[in-house]
Amino acid sequence: MSEKRNQFEEMIEEFLALKKYPEDVLTDPIATGKWSIREIVGHLFYWDKFSLEKMVPLMIHEATLPPFPNHDLHNEEGISYINRYDSVNDIIDEFAKTRKQLVEELRKLNNDIRFNIGHESNTYSCERYVDVFLHHDNDHLNQIKEKLNC
Repeated sequence: MSEKRNQFEEMIEEFLALKKYPEDVLTDPIATGKWSIREIVGHLFYWDKFSLEKMVPLMIHEATLPPFPNHDLHNEEGISYINRYDSVNDIIDEFAKTRKQLVEELRKLNNDIRFNIGHESNTYSCERYVDVFLHHDNDHLNQIKEKLNC
């Protein structure tokens, strides 16, 4: 298992730690016009769900995976999707469950496979794919920590 995939899995604990905060703190926007921590976690969960369902099953050597969806539309769908959960803790739990499943599926893949995504000319490995989302996670985690003064 690559170091990147290990870091990707370790994010689960970072987000589970948010359950110690009151619901009102987690539903307050991180800044004017920005998402709340609830929405950020839901956003990360929805991208993991997309990867798990739409991308990882197609990751075979020399495959061309579908292009990433329009980010703005996908993010809007994700925010709408999380409204089915009763609490922020439920969303955090769903994120943790989905991330664990995603990591398990990624572990099954051969480190040597290379694939393309959509019409991009860059070739991806599993590690590169994970790295894109790891950076994304870290950007949002830094926003959350700034909001919580951690």
